[in-house]
Amino acid sequence: MTEPENVRPLAPATVLPVSDYPATNNKQALHRRRNRIRCLTCVTVTSLVLITIVLTLVFTVFRVKDPIIKMNGVTVSGLDSTTGTQIQLLGTNISMIVDVSVKNPNSASFRYSNTTTDIYYKGTVVGEARGPPGKARAHRTMRMNMTVDIMIDRFLLDPGLAREVSGSGLLNVWSYTRVSGKVKILGIVKKDVTVKMNCTMAVNITRQAIQDNECKKDIDL
Repeated sequence: MTEPENVRPLAPATVLPVSDYPATNNKQALHRRRNRIRCLTCVTVTSLVLITIVLTLVFTVFRVKDPIIKMNGVTVSGLDSTTGTQIQLLGTNISMIVDVSVKNPNSASFRYSNTTTDIYYKGTVVGEARGPPGKARAHRTMRMNMTVDIMIDRFLLDPGLAREVSGSGLLNVWSYTRVSGKVKILGIVKKDVTVKMNCTMAVNITRQAIQDNECKKDIDL
């Protein structure tokens, strides 16, 4: 009889657990992606808000507005007249006191250097004045009184002076005032500003007063 062959029993099948590693990776990737989207959204919104704020400041607070210059009045001292056609300019201290104001509509101070006022008669400078530097604070008005010393000899060089004054009692002159300065807002926005004003006026010799005063203003930014 044939001996039975040695038969080894088969090992039981081993069931391996299914790994959830790919699913975990997908969740982590999705979470990271959502975080990146949130960060990108926050950065975009913040940038838009900052741009809006900057543009608002540029067109409102940081916008440099034109200072406003105004001639408040002019007074004359040292003039007199005699009867008839003979005109006398008495003394050597004939002067005109020019009252000028500069209004600053900006949110920062307007600092200006020396101010100048010149008086002209028929195209010739007959008087000059220089004012000290100063500052017009934000939304305030700075007032300046400048005394212009008149150069009598330049008036007397004109042969038609006596005829002009004896006919109407008026002496037609014009003034030029210049104020140069700078507006600086928070140390960021700096702007050079020059305010100019031309005025024509008639000096009433008898009354020693100014009449028919008309001014034109100009701004350089």
